[in-house]
Amino acid sequence: MLPSADEILERAHVVALPMAVKFRGITTREALLIDGPAGWGEFSPFVEYGARESAAWLRAGIVAAFTGLPEAHGTVEVNGTIPAVEDVEPVLARFPGVTTFKIKVAEPSQSLDDDLRRVTAVRRLRPDATLRVDANRGWSVDQAVEAAEAMGELEYIEQPCATVEELAEVRRRTTTPIAADESIRRASDPYRVAELKAADVAVCKVAPLGGVDRLVQIARDLALDVTVASALDTAVGMDAGLVAAKLTGSRAAGLATQRLFIEDVAAPRELVNGQLELTRTTPDRDRLHGLRASGARRDWWFDRVRACVEVLERDPQTRV
Repeated sequence: MLPSADEILERAHVVALPMAVKFRGITTREALLIDGPAGWGEFSPFVEYGARESAAWLRAGIVAAFTGLPEAHGTVEVNGTIPAVEDVEPVLARFPGVTTFKIKVAEPSQSLDDDLRRVTAVRRLRPDATLRVDANRGWSVDQAVEAAEAMGELEYIEQPCATVEELAEVRRRTTTPIAADESIRRASDPYRVAELKAADVAVCKVAPLGGVDRLVQIARDLALDVTVASALDTAVGMDAGLVAAKLTGSRAAGLATQRLFIEDVAAPRELVNGQLELTRTTPDRDRLHGLRASGARRDWWFDRVRACVEVLERDPQTRV
């Protein structure tokens, strides 16, 4: 059963986490955390997302907090994430023991030459690492093909273009594997990626897909290799990501993004040989207090929860 907005909000904490590196254009990551009867859940859709898209993120947080996460144990291999920065060395240092790196490319203010310099720098500093790049829909088909040829061997290019049809064309025109992200998590029909043979890898994120249960089902139905990734989650949201990665047999998962924060609501998980252990996070009360958002931002997030609950109540397909 779906809890009411009041039931959710009486258990809610809104936090603002300072970031060590600008990512997606932001330097502070806001999130609403739910201290539920079955554990902690997270609601943190990016601020530009409307209520309908954000409702899936709320469902994921509700499931974690009120139902609980599936059982899973052990460790998960993770990748390091390199934002579109000029100096990659200090960012690489945040990921000891990691052997796979995802490099952000196709930033609006940057050129292919900028991307190539960043990829080359990572190759020079970590010559044995496996590299993947993420364009976040930033290229045309021709630009994506040019980039694939210029960058050399990559594990894959993630979401080079905006549409599934464009992904399929890039995949036909290059030997570099293609991964779909937004074409799965922001699509009304995520299965078109498989139908059009548009990707080799499905990048799946728990919150945008509505929870671990939904992610696992979609991953199985797509029948593609899977990389489970973070949506810049806090330590709380990372619990669900690690469970999903374990259950789907994810490639090196994009779940070490906690290391892009200066502060989080819990101490960072220790990276051991490029792997993170599956644990359940209980936020530190002092951190929750010290990182709490302003009253105005708290009210904004509370209004957002109310709007998303209305969406969930109207749409049976998004029910818990």
